[in-house]
Amino acid sequence: MYLHIGMDTIINTKNITGIFDLDNATLSYKTRDFLSAAQAQGKIVNVCTDLPKSFILCCENEDFTVYICQLSPATLMKRMTAANGKDW
Repeated sequence: MYLHIGMDTIINTKNITGIFDLDNATLSYKTRDFLSAAQAQGKIVNVCTDLPKSFILCCENEDFTVYICQLSPATLMKRMTAANGKDW
């Protein structure tokens, strides 16, 4: 199934490794270091025009992409549940 995360961006749910709250996750220096390294590698895709609330880590074929999203993790999980018809 696919998940619409904003700005005409749709990702395959089978590639989602995690959905993280940006405010809570960035309290850890390890997460901040990871996001900085991902940005330096060009692995971050910004799909928001407003204040970002979450980031989605997607992995496919030993490669990863981080999507910065203005939707809350709860909203994204509701969309996944609606699209797949099951709880995550």
